[in-house]
Amino acid sequence: MSLPPCFATPDQIANAVSLVFMNRGDFSAWRDQQTPQVQAWLSAHAFIGNGGSFLVIPDSEGKAGMVAVGVNDANDPYCLSHLPTMLPSQHAYRISATSPLKMEATLALLSWGLGAYRFNRYVETKPVARLCLESVNESSETFAVLKATTLVRDLINTPTEHMGPEELEAVAIRLAQAYGGSANIIVGDDLLKQNFPAIHAVGRASHRAPRLIELNWGNEAHPKISIVGKGVCFDTGGLDIKTADGMRNMKKDMGGAAHALGLAQLIMATNLPVRMQCLVPAVENAISANSYRPGEVIITRSGLSVEIDNTDAEGRVVLGDSLVYACESSPELLMDFATLTGAARVALGPDLPALFCNDEKLAADYLLAGEQTSDRLWRMPLWRPYLSYLKSNIADLANGGPSRMAGCISAALYLERFVKEGMVWSHVDVYSWNDGERPGRPAGGEAQGLRAAYRMLKTRYAK
Repeated sequence: MSLPPCFATPDQIANAVSLVFMNRGDFSAWRDQQTPQVQAWLSAHAFIGNGGSFLVIPDSEGKAGMVAVGVNDANDPYCLSHLPTMLPSQHAYRISATSPLKMEATLALLSWGLGAYRFNRYVETKPVARLCLESVNESSETFAVLKATTLVRDLINTPTEHMGPEELEAVAIRLAQAYGGSANIIVGDDLLKQNFPAIHAVGRASHRAPRLIELNWGNEAHPKISIVGKGVCFDTGGLDIKTADGMRNMKKDMGGAAHALGLAQLIMATNLPVRMQCLVPAVENAISANSYRPGEVIITRSGLSVEIDNTDAEGRVVLGDSLVYACESSPELLMDFATLTGAARVALGPDLPALFCNDEKLAADYLLAGEQTSDRLWRMPLWRPYLSYLKSNIADLANGGPSRMAGCISAALYLERFVKEGMVWSHVDVYSWNDGERPGRPAGGEAQGLRAAYRMLKTRYAK
């Protein structure tokens, strides 16, 4: 695992500028210990240690001597995320051992790395300031989290022209090769031959063949978990075509796949003692002469018949076959991630992924992990009476219905119909996107609930 460019090597620490962390409560006592010149500088700039503020303080030669950094919460993974892009990039920086406010080095590393991220595949970005730690372990868990987060963001940010079903397949193969796993890919009409009719139906209209991507890794003796991610690489809405505004950011409709692959990479990089199956149904929901149509009935892998009420509710259709396939190998835990509904965003906004879960222990573990990692989710109910919203007169169920109520709940209930009875299952309806720019959360693709998912798995399996 290579060192990201926002971090300096330990041999540079002697010449690094000190970062002194404090909050408003610490500030007065710290200021009184400083030289009159430093105190005058602080007063001239009205620095009082507010969270999110910083001040570069010159030394006697007029060079950067130290940086006073205001921090409200030393456990906030974004508390330092403004610094990499705002501090002068010609310097390396180190955490001062005399900081009034103590912060774990791993938290500082995570916060700095999240703030330094920029998607620069198509445009050159300015250099960022580098953080120098006393000891840098490039194979540490924190670096693995950063690398997985970067993977998720990069996959989502990449336009569909360069991130279609075949490119998602290439990512899975690369991960399998890098970590000693194996990949199995079912492409095009072979999906029909191997009984994945729903995935084929959604993706058949595109010139880029639909596929089911399977990544397997781990020791056969370890508990098996299955992770499924919605891989709709672009969503026009199909024949129920989206508006221009609705289609603008649909390169992100493979955000569930990005999360699944990011979590898979994190599990493998940290050698979590599980046997992992990662499944990505990868399609482009396009429009052509053979697009699947409203009113069609698809006989899915499970044998359930599904009437297509709306071709823009395609994510749940491709996930259905994938969930059934995952259940066939009887994993101990089944997880899925999907940019499934706008209704989840109406209910919870862009930052809170909606968690649906059929097991109280798993739900409690997931929510606790979110609290512990400041990567929170919000549990929503599997309110089964709302299955009536998916009633069909000619099939077992429909993929949508006329009601605009409880959209994320009815979507989760649709998925639950494809989960084997007794299987422990979670579904995360995730936005995968930052609409605006915030420190550590740049506009564009985002990993949401990734740290929580990993912490939950680590707590359950890394005994």
